[in-house]
Amino acid sequence: MANTKSAEKRNRQAQKRRARNVNVRTTVKDAVKNLRDTLTSSDAGKTADAFKSAASRINKASSKGVIHKRAASRRISRLAKAVNRAKAAAKK
Repeated sequence: MANTKSAEKRNRQAQKRRARNVNVRTTVKDAVKNLRDTLTSSDAGKTADAFKSAASRINKASSKGVIHKRAASRRISRLAKAVNRAKAAAKK
């Protein structure tokens, strides 16, 4: 329990930030899940849009400090590899 006014304020700020971060993480997870779902289907147009959306959400989370810059880069790279693998498999 906070004993000082400043500790109470920091607690309020931490709760607000936590709620914001949880929301951002959820939107990132949803975008990635949507991309993975479109990868299983054979629609290339939807896959490209889903990848663009997921990469954008990940970059935004990174810029806000919700996830680390390198973690964001790694995630986007892995998603791009998966998209390219799916494209190559569709051509065969």
